[in-house]
Amino acid sequence: MGEMDTKVTIGRFIRKLREQNQLTQEQLATKTGITYQHLSGMENGRENFTIDILESLARALDFPLPQFIAGAFAPQATTPGITVNRDYFRPQVPLPPDMKISHLEAAMNATQSIVARINANLLVSGAKPLPEYIQGNNFSGLVSNVFCDALNDHSPYKHNSDQAYPDLINPAVKKGGKSAGLEVKSTIQIGKGGESHNGHSGWHLIACFQIEPQTGNVRFIHLMFAVLNGHNQPEADWTYVGSKVNATTGSRRTETYNTTLAGTTKLRDGSVFLDPTVVDFKRWRQERKGIVPSFSIFAK
Repeated sequence: MGEMDTKVTIGRFIRKLREQNQLTQEQLATKTGITYQHLSGMENGRENFTIDILESLARALDFPLPQFIAGAFAPQATTPGITVNRDYFRPQVPLPPDMKISHLEAAMNATQSIVARINANLLVSGAKPLPEYIQGNNFSGLVSNVFCDALNDHSPYKHNSDQAYPDLINPAVKKGGKSAGLEVKSTIQIGKGGESHNGHSGWHLIACFQIEPQTGNVRFIHLMFAVLNGHNQPEADWTYVGSKVNATTGSRRTETYNTTLAGTTKLRDGSVFLDPTVVDFKRWRQERKGIVPSFSIFAK
């Protein structure tokens, strides 16, 4: 690959990340400390750049430099529709402190792309798609882990260093001496409420996805946010399920809490992303005190 090819490849990747973050050239140039004319030239493969400029760009785009370089030169998955439809976002829904729609979009796209790249390599080598090697719950856990890592890379919410609840924290936002937190779960069950091993209070994100039958790729179809009351709080949004034994397999699942109907309703109200071609929520049950929030999918 020649010098010009390298500049074009990196420039295209810069433009892609900038657009995913919904930044203008002027905004990104200001965050990076360069002129927008220089940035425009870089995106078009005309301008030279130093490693310092690339580091500044990666930092401004919330993208670690090693992954920035690797992502620019990684083979692109050929599966169509790998990016989420922006029209399915509902910007009126309240989000955790400092979280933005652009952060979610970038993390969702990154997660779908990572799974697609894995599947593309498997299929080219004659193997089966990834979901055929991993049981349902474990695959949902894998998607959760990839999505969490993508949120770490593309949003102010970072991995919780002690590997405890919650999955992610925003160190810049403090309340009562603690960082703002976010617990993340993924599922293939449309409209399902929350499931947790602890049933704690705080912000929760439930990401529902589909698996494409031929490729094994994932596609997000429904994201829900809500602040839930812990199982030991008044008007708890969690109910204790216990440790059940699967009658078919004989395996015992770990201690589990599920959201009550009131807790599930809070999550459904907070549907920040919803694909109307797949999700039919009109018959979903509701239980709440007070009126339906204006941002709810159930609002008139």
